Amino acid sequence: MPSSERLPARILPVLFAALVWPAACAQPPVAFADAPPEADRRAILAMQGEYAVDFAFEETALLQPGYTRAPAQHSRGSEWVTVVEDRPGRIVLQHLLLDPRSGRVTKHWRQDWTWQAASRFEYVGDETWRVRALPAAVTAGAWTQCVYEVDDAPRYCGTGRWTHADGVSTWTSDPVWRPLPRREYTKRHDYDVLESVHRHTIVPGGWTHEQFSTKLAPGKEGGRHPLVREVGFNDYRRVQGVDFAPARAYWEATAGYWAQVRARWARGLAQPPGVHVRAGVDGMPLIEALFAQAAQAQAGNPPTPAAIDAVFAQWVEPAPPASPPAR
Repeated sequence: MPSSERLPARILPVLFAALVWPAACAQPPVAFADAPPEADRRAILAMQGEYAVDFAFEETALLQPGYTRAPAQHSRGSEWVTVVEDRPGRIVLQHLLLDPRSGRVTKHWRQDWTWQAASRFEYVGDETWRVRALPAAVTAGAWTQCVYEVDDAPRYCGTGRWTHADGVSTWTSDPVWRPLPRREYTKRHDYDVLESVHRHTIVPGGWTHEQFSTKLAPGKEGGRHPLVREVGFNDYRRVQGVDFAPARAYWEATAGYWAQVRARWARGLAQPPGVHVRAGVDGMPLIEALFAQAAQAQAGNPPTPAAIDAVFAQWVEPAPPASPPAR
């Protein structure tokens, strides 16, 4: 929830890191083996487990005259991260939020990791994601992380290499576009895109997700201009004494259904042009429809593939053709 409290002092090194990361990434290309390094795989798989999570976001540099910095946002949660797929060059992790007081479970975000991916989807605005081939020089030795919404709709993909210097495993993405975060869907209408660099680090007792973002506002003739920068720091700390049994029970009952939903999204994101979602900026009509079907599956009455296809036919369509470059 939004909070006017300032973020802890530990976030200050994050601001410094945001300034120096491009130089750290500007290394000459080297040859990589076809098989991913085992150290990379261990780092990705280390993100599974049971966590207490702090989500913290604060706007920093003001980039337009007259803009007023929004209050910092800080929230907490309990989250279980489980492995959905584990193959040598592909790992899929599903996050599930738990309210320990009520036992309520909410399917949360998903992260897919692909070694030397040949392509990825990219957000281009207007709830549209286009599929683009990745140059070999970019993807060699790199992992592409693709992040998905609570209903497995696309969010963003980033590509980067894991490093393990001094025993610290860190992955940093290239700058990528993504839609407004859910924490601001209903509050903000002055920007429509975040351009972000994402960094995951495995730390003692858990892992962290740092986000270095610029909020982009619509401009004339479809262009965008920077409004303000924002730093995010999500801190995943392994926790004991929290009963995650409801999260495990929910996933056991609905995993088969969500596998079908993932496959349905994958059909639209496997090759150009990509997908366009007609369900509005918050995607709620689509989310509500798919979560209602998940509730059916949880009750032992899973929807048919035709019922899933009907939901997608109502809210999801191929991305429109890309506009030709200006001459």
